Amino acid sequence: MMDQSRLTLRPLSLSNQDNSAASTEAPKGLLFTAFEPSGDDHAAVVIMELRKRYSAEELPIYAWGGPKMEAAGATIVEHTGDDAVMGLPGFKKIMEHRRINGRVAKWLDVKGRRGVVAHIPVDSPAANFPICRITKRRGLKVIHLVAPQIWAWASWRIKKLRRLTDMVLCLLPFEEAWFVERGVPAKFIGHPLFDKPLDISAIDDRVARFPASLTGTPKLAIMPGSRPSEMGACFPILLDAFRRLRADFPQTCAVVAATRPEVAERLREIAIETGGWPEDVHVVSGDTDAVIRWCDYALVVSGTVTLQIAKQRKPMVAVYQPNKFVFKLIGQWLVSTQVFTLPNLIASAGTGGRTIIPEFIPHFGDGEPLAVEVIKFMRRTGYTDDQRRELDAVCRRFEDGPRAGAAAADAIEEVLGF
Repeated sequence: MMDQSRLTLRPLSLSNQDNSAASTEAPKGLLFTAFEPSGDDHAAVVIMELRKRYSAEELPIYAWGGPKMEAAGATIVEHTGDDAVMGLPGFKKIMEHRRINGRVAKWLDVKGRRGVVAHIPVDSPAANFPICRITKRRGLKVIHLVAPQIWAWASWRIKKLRRLTDMVLCLLPFEEAWFVERGVPAKFIGHPLFDKPLDISAIDDRVARFPASLTGTPKLAIMPGSRPSEMGACFPILLDAFRRLRADFPQTCAVVAATRPEVAERLREIAIETGGWPEDVHVVSGDTDAVIRWCDYALVVSGTVTLQIAKQRKPMVAVYQPNKFVFKLIGQWLVSTQVFTLPNLIASAGTGGRTIIPEFIPHFGDGEPLAVEVIKFMRRTGYTDDQRRELDAVCRRFEDGPRAGAAAADAIEEVLGF
C-alpha cells in the first residue's frame, strides 16, 4: 500500500486548514480511459463522487472519455465513444487504438507521468488491456471499473488480468467471488443504474409529450442498441417482430429508443434499407427511461439496457445477432455461459442456465420468435407477472446493496492509501 505520508490529498472539508507543507508537492492524479457510451455513464458516476470529496487542485482527474465524464469533473484529454464496436474489432479500429495507445504513453511521459498515480480503465478490455500494460510499466496502480467478462468467455484471460490489475470493481453480484477465487483482488460495488431512484413524476411529464397517436396496444419499446454493428444486425429483426405483431394486432404501436439524434438518423436509414419505416413507430432520442415507462413490453438488443428495463419491472424479450462467420469460427468455442442477458446471468449467478427473460442469443433468424413471446405476455395467464416478480428479485440485489459511486470511490482511496 502507498505510504500515506507522501500524499497531498485531503477531503474538501479540510481544505481550509493549514497544510503548507503538503502544498509544496504536486497533487496526485487519476487517469480514466473509457471507449463506449456505457463506459462514459459508469465513469461519470464515480468521477462525480470523487469531485464531492476532492477539488480539482487536490485530485486532478484526466480522461480519454465522453461528455458525461467531462460534466462530472474530469479533464478530457481526448473524446472517445462515438463509434464503439462490440466483439472483435476490424483492422481499422485496431490501428486506431494502437495510435491512441501511443498518445496515452506520450501524454504520461510528459513531465514524469503528470503526477498520475492510478489508471482506471472502464470496461472495453480489448481497448483497455494494452493501455493497462503502458500504465503498469510506469508504476501506476490499475483499478478496473467494470469487470472484464472473463467468466463469460475466453476465461484464459484471467492470467492477463491478474498481471494488469490491482483491483477489479465489479458491477454484478456474483463477480467478486468468481475473481477472488482465481487470485484477482475484486470488490462488488453495485451498479450505477441503481445509485438513484427514478423520478417517476418527471418521467411521466416527458411521456405525456409523446405523440398523441401512440394510444394503441400493445405498446412496444424497441431498444436497438447504440453500436453501429449491433444496430445494423439487430434492428431489422426488431422491426420484423413489430410488423408481425401489427399484422395480428393492428393497434400495435412502438417507440424506438435512440441514444442520440445521430443514432436515430442511422436507424431510419437501416429501416429504409430493410422494408421501410413502419406506421405508428416513433423515435425518442436520449430518454430511454421515458420510453420504458411508456411501454407495455420491450424488444431489446442484449446489453446494459436490460437492467434499465428491469429497474422499471417491465417484461422484455432480448436478442443479439453476432457476426455469423466469426461466431461459428471462434465465438462458440470461447463462450462458457448458458445464458447471456444480464438479468438471466444475475438470476443464475453467472454461469448457470436459469432464464427469467426469454433471450434469443445468438440469433440468425427473423423476428417471429420475438413476436411469439410478446403474444405470450398478452395471452398466457401469469406469464407477465412471473417475469416481473423475477426482475424484482434481481433489482433488489442492487437496491439493497452498495451505491456504486460511493463504493468505487472508497475502493480507489483504499487501493491508493488516500
